[in-house]
Amino acid sequence: MTATMTSASIRREGSFDFNWTDVGPFLALAALMIIGFAVNPDFLSATNLSNVITRSAFIAIIAVGATFVISSGGLDLSVGSMAAFITGITIMAMNMMAPHLGGWAIPAGMAMALAVGLFCGLVNGLVVTVGKIEPFIATLGTMGIFRALITYMSDGGTIPIDRSLRDLYRPVYFGSVAGISVPILVSVVVAAVASFVLYKMKFGRKCAAVGANEDVARYSGISIVQTRTIAYVIQGGCVAIAALCYVPRLGAATPTTGLLWELQVITAVVIGGTALRGGKGHIWGTVAGAVILELIANLMVLSDFVSEYLVAGVQGVIIIIAMLVQRFSK
Repeated sequence: MTATMTSASIRREGSFDFNWTDVGPFLALAALMIIGFAVNPDFLSATNLSNVITRSAFIAIIAVGATFVISSGGLDLSVGSMAAFITGITIMAMNMMAPHLGGWAIPAGMAMALAVGLFCGLVNGLVVTVGKIEPFIATLGTMGIFRALITYMSDGGTIPIDRSLRDLYRPVYFGSVAGISVPILVSVVVAAVASFVLYKMKFGRKCAAVGANEDVARYSGISIVQTRTIAYVIQGGCVAIAALCYVPRLGAATPTTGLLWELQVITAVVIGGTALRGGKGHIWGTVAGAVILELIANLMVLSDFVSEYLVAGVQGVIIIIAMLVQRFSK
């Protein structure tokens, strides 16, 4: 009977029927745009919105992966450090291959970045599942490891991309297709694929089952280790994709790359309606949450209400409020 009830709950989560939890992030997004326009009419200009959504693409892509991890009952605090590590590895690999492969060093470096990202996600997943370490502790440890590695690789400085590759790689961030920024298109594609996997494939239902009730999922024949490990691998792949889009923005990797991204990612996921305790995930809500965070930061810059240096503090307040809402709501 319990298994039947859980299966019915999972089917409801996998449907596209909207309720207040589903539409909440989008209502908040609309309200924020209205407030922003009232504060500064330039807030809703096409140029400003394009820049804001492009900047939010990195967090949105990573947060999509985090939706799988969190909905399956896990947590990953290492995403910011992992992004910095992957960025450094990618640039170093491209620089090494540039003299021999020329422009082909870019796709080769991209392939390596994806491989490294998937491997990092696999390591996190195995430490949590096979090692049976709490996700908070496990990913806190790997966060320190990844940050230390990028600091060591850069010798505390920067790892710039080779000049011969800079112009070739530049369109990945600054380019556009039909007037839409490339990072925005990438984030939409990632979200669309993730939405199909989470809502329409068996793996998505397994994630929800494991996050909702681990014991019931186990008795139903679902492999807890396999499901959560794959969720972390997906997270690593999303971090790698975000890192690839981020490289042309500054053209270098530093020890501070991706700093506090984990806070933004978790906040975006929670704002989007995904339960931090697991069992429920909302991909498009997560994307809306990432855009909301960037819009708030942009509004703080355009207005004089709150200092732009308090952006991280505002994000911290937002995640606390979002968690309180989840805790006291049905």
